[in-house]
Amino acid sequence: MAFSQRTLEFLVENRLQNSKAWFDEHKEEYRLLVLEPMIQLTAALGPAVLDIDPQLIVDPRQGRSISRVRRDNRFTHDKSLYREVMWCVFLRDKKLWEGPPAFYFEIRPDRFDFGCGYYQAGANTMAAIREMILRDDPVYLEARKAWKEGGFQLEGDSYKRSKYPAQPEEKRNWLDRKTMSFNKDCFDFQLLFSDRLADYVAQGFRQLAPVYRFFLQAEARGPVVEEQPQPQVIPQRPAEMW
Repeated sequence: MAFSQRTLEFLVENRLQNSKAWFDEHKEEYRLLVLEPMIQLTAALGPAVLDIDPQLIVDPRQGRSISRVRRDNRFTHDKSLYREVMWCVFLRDKKLWEGPPAFYFEIRPDRFDFGCGYYQAGANTMAAIREMILRDDPVYLEARKAWKEGGFQLEGDSYKRSKYPAQPEEKRNWLDRKTMSFNKDCFDFQLLFSDRLADYVAQGFRQLAPVYRFFLQAEARGPVVEEQPQPQVIPQRPAEMW
């Protein structure tokens, strides 16, 4: 079963209705339009994911590899009952808030996207990532090559002021991230609604395998003492120029 325009319409309508009674009345539509296609896609991506890392969890059930449509709004300002985004995620341990790195796919009303990265990387992980970047570790260089060739966007909140002003701009783009992920936004709905989707996403995951290995290497290094960047030296100008 493939996703369809009705899948997206259902997610939007369910969010707008914001009603358990409405959802219960349309639960069969949810199963057919949203859940079953996501289950089949998750299962289809499994072989590629496990080939990259046999320890990744591939469990095509809600609450495991597949998100729930009902939101947990107990601790949020937004009290909406349902989300209009659905996703599947492949990682080693779902119980950890900070990491581990994961592969993911998600659908939204206006697009779908997929990639590899952290929901929230820990401080120790980011310190290890920066240390590997600064010394041009071969695993980092392979990850950078895969990023350039794969057409993925490097995402994640950045510090407002660079901590590494003396480094080249390309490296600063990595070094100044508070967390990190590599994402591809897609607006090709014909692809989303076709039976070619799983192969397309699986190929993207394979392209990101060097990035995932880079993350695992950083995780394996454990806590490191992050080198303090050298302050930028501003040349003094003659007094008459001020």
